[in-house]
Amino acid sequence: MRLAAVRRWRGRHREQGDTPLWRAVVVFRLAALVYVGVLILGSYRSYQHPAGGVLVLAVMTGWTGLMTLASRLSWGRGWPVLAADLAVTVALTLSTLWVQTYPQSHGGSVTLTTTWAAAPVLGAAVRGGPWAGAGAAAVLGTGTIATRQAITPSTAGSVVLLFLAGAVSGYVVRLVVRAERQLAAAARLEAATRERERLARGIHDGVLQVLTLVQRRGGELGGEAAELARLAGEQEVALRGLVAAPAAAPGAEPGGAPVDLCGLLAAERSSHVTLSTPAGPVPLTPHTARELAAAVRAALDNVVRHAGASARAWVLVEDLGDEVVVSVRDDGPGIPPGRLDRAAAEGRLGVALSMRGRVRELGGTVSLHSTPGEGTEVELRVPRGPQGAVR
Repeated sequence: MRLAAVRRWRGRHREQGDTPLWRAVVVFRLAALVYVGVLILGSYRSYQHPAGGVLVLAVMTGWTGLMTLASRLSWGRGWPVLAADLAVTVALTLSTLWVQTYPQSHGGSVTLTTTWAAAPVLGAAVRGGPWAGAGAAAVLGTGTIATRQAITPSTAGSVVLLFLAGAVSGYVVRLVVRAERQLAAAARLEAATRERERLARGIHDGVLQVLTLVQRRGGELGGEAAELARLAGEQEVALRGLVAAPAAAPGAEPGGAPVDLCGLLAAERSSHVTLSTPAGPVPLTPHTARELAAAVRAALDNVVRHAGASARAWVLVEDLGDEVVVSVRDDGPGIPPGRLDRAAAEGRLGVALSMRGRVRELGGTVSLHSTPGEGTEVELRVPRGPQGAVR
């Protein structure tokens, strides 16, 4: 139900972020048509072909109505329609050579389409951004120069205005699209946060209280119940860390919003695992953060598997700017010399695949330091670079 509400909000916001721009193009086209109509009707008797001037105005009026209707539909905002709009505008501009007299078409008179010709430039800018707008301006500018058959100061000024209209409009469109994406991401994050808070309230009122009760009563009873109490205590700490971890926007991809590595590792905190992190977040791309967190979990699993469930582990996260370093240290018996090589030869590749493989794909390295009787320390280093770390 909440997801459907987010989708409806995104649909409304997309319409609000796109449709007004096309409406602005329609308003400009209509206003420019009125201006052009006044110019043509006021001077068409002086044209070489007066009826041709009226015909051009009629075609412009009909095309304006057709483009106004087309802009209301998705296909009417596609490249084929915009290309047709550009072709019609260039043709009407070139008709100035036939309609006006030679002194008019080569003198100081404006072309028949004048400001109305900027409409397809604005449409291309809305559809494809500043480069598309500039491209449409280049085509129309070429048509204007061909009509005048010379580059006069007036012609050069018209072409420059077309380029400015296309580039600036396209840039504004890009800003609107970027703002839309940011607002949509904020809406998704807000929805995820609200859902997380709702689940956290339910967990706090139910599961955490039961785990606390089991831990307390098991400790009082002793015996096998004490072990059950210890496990309940560990799960309580881990669950509290998971609930307290910051929510990430749903649907995040490798190129999406950064994810805080510390938030992902918060779930590993327990009565036997101490997590130390910087005061601020450690942002990484979603893929890098997930893979590095998985490598840390593999290291902690090795602690339990080889050092025992009672062994303590310390996880230290360091943000060094150019790279992120995560150290996992335990107080277990350590790793005897040659044990890892024998494990790899026997096909037990937990360390090689779960840790080294993940970190190597991120462009990082894994260092393992162990002395029998003095515990083991695993150091995971991931550089900030194209592989995914962000600043």
